[in-house]
Amino acid sequence: MPSAVQSVPLAGSNVGFGDHVAEFRALIGASGIYDLRGRCKIALTGGDRVRWLNGMVTNNVRDLAVGHGVYAFLLNPQGQIQADLYAFQRGEDILVDFDSALREKVLGLFDHYIIADDVEVAEMNASVSAIGLSGPKSVETLKNAGFVWPDLEPLQLGDVSWNGLGVTILRSGEEAAPSWQVWMGSEHYSKVWDALIAAGGKPCQSDALELFRIAKGIPRYGQDIRERDLPQETRQERALHFTKGCYIGQEIVERIRSRGAVHRLFSGFRVSGSLPAVGSKIESQAKEVGEVTTAAILPFESGNQLVALGYIRREAMSAKELRAGESILTVANIPFPT
Repeated sequence: MPSAVQSVPLAGSNVGFGDHVAEFRALIGASGIYDLRGRCKIALTGGDRVRWLNGMVTNNVRDLAVGHGVYAFLLNPQGQIQADLYAFQRGEDILVDFDSALREKVLGLFDHYIIADDVEVAEMNASVSAIGLSGPKSVETLKNAGFVWPDLEPLQLGDVSWNGLGVTILRSGEEAAPSWQVWMGSEHYSKVWDALIAAGGKPCQSDALELFRIAKGIPRYGQDIRERDLPQETRQERALHFTKGCYIGQEIVERIRSRGAVHRLFSGFRVSGSLPAVGSKIESQAKEVGEVTTAAILPFESGNQLVALGYIRREAMSAKELRAGESILTVANIPFPT
């Protein structure tokens, strides 16, 4: 759920919020809930919507079954990442979900490339809201609140009835598992939120959500994924489909695949000493081999862990010592073990 775990504070209330450490621990060890109204949702309709979007993004929209979704990138013709998003086939439309910080860019790209296509774009934020749940007890929280839903695969939606209301349950992607979302009419947001709190969910704000994202090793667009980055450098293979046909930037992605490698890769790092500053250059034997894009202290119950995310050249991944300023780094697998 890369950006899908990004949250905004609950409008109009601080009730239930507090220690970001306790909130983080709920997200990884119990049941944390968070406001996802900081996401942007748009509906694509029109007879060309499937063909058109399939030619825009890096993943396979054409063959999506109703109720299923994919994570994907929008690229420029040079193969550089312009945005990341989720696309869900809902039958009557394709719902596209992305960080609201990307709203102007995504809508601008869509408008630029809809030429003679039968595609209509409608923003849904005023009518649809979402709440996220993460942690091993999140299913228990949903059930305690009275939600009943069918078996769902990762990135699959299920429309259900809850207390007389029509809502949608989404099982989030494996990168943020176990995580879920509830979508509802915006006028029912407070009712669902209060029910989830009463059922055992702990409200979580953006600081805890950011630590959760880092612990899972999920890159965030605008911080860990930038406009200059290429898809394979990010190691987000779940965003790519190599046999779907042509799309913007596909030639570069295919060229990288056929040659077998990129020079640098997104990675996690263990940190000794002080945390490196974001943007710090990573060096090995006084030679620049990478950069830090995110750094944090993860407050696990077993003890604090200093970690970083960033990029490193392939040949330096096994280096005996990596430095970023005064910090010593060691390449680590992500997600970081708790």
